[in-house]
Amino acid sequence: MTDPCDDQPARKVRLLLAEDQSMVREALAALLGLEPDLEVVAQAARGDEVVAAAREQPADVALLDIEMPGISGLDAAALLRAEFPKMKVVILTTFGRPGYLRRAMECGADAFLVKDAPAAQLADAVRRVLRGERVIDPVLAAAALADGANPLTDRECDVLRAAADGSTNAEIAAALQLSQGTVRNYLSTAIQKTGARNRAEAVRTAGDKGWL
Repeated sequence: MTDPCDDQPARKVRLLLAEDQSMVREALAALLGLEPDLEVVAQAARGDEVVAAAREQPADVALLDIEMPGISGLDAAALLRAEFPKMKVVILTTFGRPGYLRRAMECGADAFLVKDAPAAQLADAVRRVLRGERVIDPVLAAAALADGANPLTDRECDVLRAAADGSTNAEIAAALQLSQGTVRNYLSTAIQKTGARNRAEAVRTAGDKGWL
């Protein structure tokens, strides 16, 4: 006797897609929707909307852009990991920066891909992470190994981020609740570690490496 359940189609993989550029987000959703086993059930345009979207529409896999308003995709990934430990997380980025890859792995991401990868490759990555695999763009993996670990401390990163908009030492000190002397020391060591000539170059170098 045939079990009637055998004739029922398998449940599609439910996806949460977070990307701040609406055209890119809609294009990705459309392309992924063409896959017979995948379904985009939730979308977010800001990093700080990701967790709420996941609560409203439970998903199996979250696809997160890194650079979004509110909070970054990396920070959103960490929040998802804390609240939905079974959810898989795929980080997507336009910028192939080795430091981003390291930070993505530290926050528990299951995959790290550049956004210009073919849609079929992204769909395959979704299926692979659901099988328990970790998927990393091989070019980025090689670059991360060659580049080494981030030499900056957390506080040095904080100070460089605060300096990115041209803030003075006094303004940085007030924002981070540090003394101006401490800010000067952090900036000096950050400049040395990045091999920069000044704070602006240190900010630029650290940003290009994905350390900030």
